[in-house]
Order: sequence, then C-alpha cells, then structure tokens
Amino acid sequence: MILVKAHALGNDFLLIDAYDISVLADPFEFARNVCDRHRGIGADGLISYQLREDGGVSMQLFNADGSFSEVSGNGVRCLAAWVAASRSLETGMSLAIETDAGVKVLELLDVDGGRYTFRAAMGQPEQITREIIQVHGEPIAAITLRVGNPQCVVLGEVSEERLHTIAAGLAIHPRFPQGTNVELATVEAPNRVRILIWERGVGPTEASGTGACASAVASIRYGGAEPDVDVISPGGTQRVEWLDEGLFLTGWAEIVAECRWRRS
Repeated sequence: MILVKAHALGNDFLLIDAYDISVLADPFEFARNVCDRHRGIGADGLISYQLREDGGVSMQLFNADGSFSEVSGNGVRCLAAWVAASRSLETGMSLAIETDAGVKVLELLDVDGGRYTFRAAMGQPEQITREIIQVHGEPIAAITLRVGNPQCVVLGEVSEERLHTIAAGLAIHPRFPQGTNVELATVEAPNRVRILIWERGVGPTEASGTGACASAVASIRYGGAEPDVDVISPGGTQRVEWLDEGLFLTGWAEIVAECRWRRS
C-alpha cells in the first residue's frame, strides 16, 4: 500500500486511499502500526481519503493510538496540500473537504516550493463553557468547547511540567468520557497567544489546528486577545480569525514522502 507523509508545523499525518484501508480486517490496528514512531513510519495520525468524481474530497481520521477523531485542522491542511499538488491547483482556488465534523473549505493562498499555505473555514465554535475541574486534587479553571472536536483550554502558565500533569490529566478526565484535546494558553499580547498541546489519542504535539482555534476562542473571550490573533506552538505560528462567519485558520503544510508499506 502507498502512504503519503505530510506535516503542518510538525504535526504529521499519513494519508492513505480509502479503498486500501477498506480491505483491512482491523484499520484501527493498522493505524497504530503505521503511526508507531519506532516500528512504523511514524505520525500523529492516519487519514483515509477519497477523491470524488465531482472534484470534492472526503476523509476520516484515526489518531496515533488507533482511536477515532472527528477532524484535525492540520490534518485537513495536509490532505489539501496533497490534493493541491496532485491536481496542480493554483493560488486563489478553493477545495472542499468533507470531514466527520462537516465540510471544511480551504483557499490556497500561496505555494512556496513544496509548502502550501491555506486559509480554512473551520465553522463556529460551540458549547463554550467556563468550569472548574479537579485534576490531581487541584481545582483547574478551564474553558471547554467544541471546534468540530472536543477541546479544553487552560489559560495561564504554559510549561512542560503543567503539560505533563494538568493537561495530561484533563485529556483522560472522567469529565470527558470520550477524551479531549487540551491546550495550555497564555496571552502574550492582544494579537499573540502561546500554547502547548496535549492531543487526544496522541500526547504532546508540535502543533494543532483545532487546538489553535480553541485557544484563540478562549483567549479572545476570556483573556483579552483580539479576534485576529497569531497562535504560537512549538512547531510554528498559525493565524486564527474569529469572525461573524466563524473561525478561519491560516497556516502551511508540506508533503514529506510517498512510502510503500510492506508489512502484512
């Protein structure tokens, strides 16, 4: 089977044709195997995609641990980069990708070598709530919401220690029976937010598109940030705009390799 590896700010994915994964007895085990950093190709997730005759694209996402996810902002962008390269899309053209969290429309803004920059319409944030959640006996003020998938944002100190204690604890907290993505976020300036991410089914990641969106929403509503903000993660910076029409995420993705999977 042929897999394509791509990444967006270090958040990496493997792309596979939906037909190839449909014939597997256990696609969840396959996702775990190919995403394994030491015994597989290595990735934060596996995207099964289908190129439709009408020009549209649909996808389904598996996390690195084999679990299901509704959508990934960076994963959508990685798939869009592969489609843009395959179809020789030009700047200004748009691409609609159907996900389990609805259709995401991406506009191709720039192509620089193998790097494709898109502005993606991510939809409206939903179920935005402030609450106190006990983590390891400590009350944590959190903002929970959905941006197509579940998110939990903690405003305040951003540190590796808090990522591996508070964020890791929240990701599997009983408050979230299906798990949640967690971001630690601090507002450094009205137009700049810095984050660390603990992604559901993966762990720490270099970047997250939906996590950037969630962090922006929490920072805009409760942290004094502006509705047009740069969100900085270890892998780089994404731009999030929260407009009347919804959230718009701008960032780049690039193709790394095409791989032939030989294991049974």
